[in-house]
Amino acid sequence: MTTTPSWTEALPMHLFHPSIALALSLACATAQAAEPSPQDLLAQARAEQPHYLDTLKSLVSIDTGTGTEAGLAQVGAELVKRLKALGAQVQTQAATPSVGDNIVATFKGNGSKDFLLMVHYDTVFGPGTAARRPFRIDAQRAFGPGVADAKGGVAMILHALKLLNDQQFKGYRNLTVLFNPDEEMGSAGSKQLIAELARRHDYVFSYEPPDQDAVTVATNGINRLRLEVKGRAAHAGSAPEQGRNALIELANQLLQLNELGDPAKGTTVNWTLAKAGEKANIIPALATAEADMRYADLSETERVQTDAQRIVKRQRVADTQVSVVLEKGRPPLAKNAASNQLAATASDLYNKIDLSLIPIAMRFGTDAGYAYVPDSAKPAVLETLGVVGAGLHGDDEYIELSSIAPRLYLTVALIRQLAR
Repeated sequence: MTTTPSWTEALPMHLFHPSIALALSLACATAQAAEPSPQDLLAQARAEQPHYLDTLKSLVSIDTGTGTEAGLAQVGAELVKRLKALGAQVQTQAATPSVGDNIVATFKGNGSKDFLLMVHYDTVFGPGTAARRPFRIDAQRAFGPGVADAKGGVAMILHALKLLNDQQFKGYRNLTVLFNPDEEMGSAGSKQLIAELARRHDYVFSYEPPDQDAVTVATNGINRLRLEVKGRAAHAGSAPEQGRNALIELANQLLQLNELGDPAKGTTVNWTLAKAGEKANIIPALATAEADMRYADLSETERVQTDAQRIVKRQRVADTQVSVVLEKGRPPLAKNAASNQLAATASDLYNKIDLSLIPIAMRFGTDAGYAYVPDSAKPAVLETLGVVGAGLHGDDEYIELSSIAPRLYLTVALIRQLAR
C-alpha cells in the first residue's frame, strides 16, 4: 500500500526556516479570522440597526411621491452622497419620461461574480404626507409614508454595503446598486436600464418588502386591456331606434369578456373602468372600458389577446364597431430554477442564525420582472430582500423592527457566500 505524503512532508526541507513557519501560521490564522461566523455577522447587523433607523427616518421625512420633483431631487442627492462616501463610482441619468434620476453606483472587487442590488425611492404619497404622518417608532414597529415600500429597502442596501465595507470584503467582481425614482408608476424611465444592467450581472437582489420572513421567487406581470365601442348618436326620446347604443354593446362585451382569466394559471382579468355617453337624452355613440390583467405564465399574454379578439366578434347591437387592445406592462418574474436555487441558499443562511425563511410567489408586480431573462439561468433574481412590513400604500404602513438585523445579515451573508 502506498501512502501520500502530507503537505509538510512534500515541501523541501529548506523551506522550514522558523520565520517562514511563523509566516505560514499567521497566514492561516488571518485567513480563518477573515471569515466571520453567521453569529458574528448577525451581531454586526444588530449593532448597525440604530444607524439603519436613523437613515430610514431621514428618508421617510422627505416626500418622494412619484413625480414630486423637489423631494426626489433631495433624496437622490443624499443617496449619491452616501454611495460616494462608501467608495462607489456613481453615475446619474434622468429617468425620462419620469421625474427624478436613476442612480447607478459601482463597487469594484477582486472576485469573479457580479451582483446588482436595486430598489425604488419613490412612494405613492403626495406632498405634505411626511409632515402629517411623520416617522415614528413604538416597541415593535416603525411607521411612516414609504417606510416599508420601499425606503426600508433603500436603507437596507446602504447599511448592508456599510457592513461589507467595515468587514473590508471585496470578494465580488462588481457590486452595482440601482436606485430608481418611478417604480410606483410603472418604471417608464428606468425599466430599460434595469434590463440592461441585469444582463451584465450574475445575481440580482430586489428590495421590496415582504409581509413575513420570506424571499420571493416569482411575481405577477401586469397588462392593461382597453375596450372601445363605436355606435351612432340619436335622440333618446324621439328617435332612439335611429341610434346604435354603444353602451348596450359595451355591457354585452363586458359580460362576454369577464371570463378571460384562468384561475388554474393564476391569471386575472378584472374590468375596473368604464365610460359612456355625454348627456342622458342622447343615445351614446362611444363607450370605453379598461381592465387590469395579472399573470404569472408568460404565454398568457398571447392567449388573452387571442381570446379577446375572438370574443368581441359576437355583437348584440348591429352596426357597432368593437375593438379590444392589450397593452403590455410590467412582465412577471416567472417561476424558474435559478431563483429557486438562490432562495434555497438564502434559507440555508437564515437557518444558521436559527431563523426560518420561506420562498413565496406574490400576486403583485415589481421591477424584478424587468430584470428576469426568460429561459436563462443568468441573472438569478430574488425579490423581497427588504425589511418585513405591511400596510403598504396606506396610512398604517409599518415595518417590523425585529426583522432589520436578520435581513441585513441576509444580504451580507448571501453576497459573501455567492462570491466564493
